[in-house]
Amino acid sequence: MSPALSKPESGQLPRKLLLRYLILLRLYPVLTKAVSSAILSALGSLLSQVIEKSQRKRDPSRGLDLKGPLRFAIYGLLFTGPLSHYFYLYLEKLVPSDVPLALVKRLLIDRLIVAPAFLVVFFFVMNALEGKNTSVFVKKMKSSYWAALKMNWKVWTPVQFINLTYVPMQFQVLFGNLVALFWFAYLASVKK
Repeated sequence: MSPALSKPESGQLPRKLLLRYLILLRLYPVLTKAVSSAILSALGSLLSQVIEKSQRKRDPSRGLDLKGPLRFAIYGLLFTGPLSHYFYLYLEKLVPSDVPLALVKRLLIDRLIVAPAFLVVFFFVMNALEGKNTSVFVKKMKSSYWAALKMNWKVWTPVQFINLTYVPMQFQVLFGNLVALFWFAYLASVKK
């Protein structure tokens, strides 16, 4: 049998996808991370709807709301991907790896400064993408921000410990995006 007609090896496709991702990451790092963030953010929103639908036994004839995943895709494309890319670069310059207690300092910056601000940005952008006014944003901040921030600290502190300790810098945004798939599912459910 000729190689063109033979059955592809099981590991061949993932290897090719990884190679393609690495090439794109080298050529277009911000765009690659932005698109990855958009896709995974949208999938997180879809996951939230699927979970909610299964838990509430909603009307099965109702389809999925595609506006939510679209908003999350926009957020991932314009905010999560690019901001995360530059955040990790800046964090490396601000607190180089060879500084004493570098990991602790990086985690404190991320958890106590960046995470609270990023969550405000999330609520604000989602509010704007939904076409809601500032009074709705203020109400949402009062009702959901503190609970979401506490959950952020619980979920993302160990994730960021792993990310900053073991994940090579070029993959830190992707690693975060993979975890964010489930985090956005949580945020989408809290947002409601």
